[in-house]
Amino acid sequence: MSAVMITRKVRKWEKLPGKNTFCCDGRVMMARQKGVFYLTLFLITGTCALFFAFECPYLAVHLCPAIPVFAVLLFLFVMAMLLRTSFSDPGVLPRALPEEATFIEMEIEAANGNVPAGQRPPPRIRNVQINNQIVKLKYCYTCKIFRPPRASHCSICDNCVDRFDHHCPWVGNCVGKRNYRYFYLFTLSLSLLTIYIFTFDIVHVVMRSMNGGFLNTLKETPGTVLEVLVCFFTLWSVVGLTGFHTYLISLNQTTNEDIKGSWSGKNRGQNPYSHKNIFKNCCEVLCGPTYPSVLDRRGLLQEDTLISSSNPVPQTTKTTAPLIPNEHTPDDAKPSIAASAEKSASPKEEHPAATKVPPLASPETDAETSIAKERAH
Repeated sequence: MSAVMITRKVRKWEKLPGKNTFCCDGRVMMARQKGVFYLTLFLITGTCALFFAFECPYLAVHLCPAIPVFAVLLFLFVMAMLLRTSFSDPGVLPRALPEEATFIEMEIEAANGNVPAGQRPPPRIRNVQINNQIVKLKYCYTCKIFRPPRASHCSICDNCVDRFDHHCPWVGNCVGKRNYRYFYLFTLSLSLLTIYIFTFDIVHVVMRSMNGGFLNTLKETPGTVLEVLVCFFTLWSVVGLTGFHTYLISLNQTTNEDIKGSWSGKNRGQNPYSHKNIFKNCCEVLCGPTYPSVLDRRGLLQEDTLISSSNPVPQTTKTTAPLIPNEHTPDDAKPSIAASAEKSASPKEEHPAATKVPPLASPETDAETSIAKERAH
């Protein structure tokens, strides 16, 4: 048995820790739990398909032909924002390398000193100043780093996310620094689409009921009832979620900070990230620069693999060639022909030549010989 070291190049996303799934060679990044995300796609596409099938043909003819056109544009915008939120990196922070983690541990031990046995070591916290206010940076024992301001560790994805807002199962991803604006635009556009479909469903039922009656209208368009029920129950949650995030954006605050009460209460300080102006806060969150990903998911990484294998027996390939080389015989086959000729001649040289045995004399030949001798005498 022998071991062979093989070096191959792999993408960095294949070796990233955490509980994320990657598709399209690392271009798409999502959480592993995607069941609710598929439900979101089904509800949006199913409701819009029913609206386009039952209401749009009638409303385009009897009310306005621009109704289905605007519905299609709004539907495409909702789907684009949903996929952009779900398939992007929310701002995952890379974990510390082994050398970096060892260096950080040495710094912490040097700062804390020797802790007596039985006593709890002090918390691993660093203080930074932001807008004349002290902000604490907490140490992540999983990622082995001091998290930046407003970052938090997502227990579902098992990663630290910069400007962590929350983990949304409806989009199948975390909502953080890099995809928060797309999440807000998704909730806002979905609210408008829900209100739009719900309003024209009611208009469609009223217009048909004036001509053929309410019961006949429900029989002719059975999908309308289902659309009204879905939009009615969806409207309150989606519009309420949009209003809540509008409130957070106006304060330049995250859902995580609001739940923990980071900047509220008597003993809490003021929000150092707020500009004390609603317009400026909205511009920073929604119109700020697009931050690049720090993961380098599609970068190359060399991986050494140790493979144990037995020494194979070398196999020789026998080639047949004509006994006499000719012009069609390849040059590399001619030496083998000569060697085979020498081997065939060598056994003849090793054995001595066979002695010739004279033929036995017949009786008639002996009689003729004796008569000749008598005449000679």
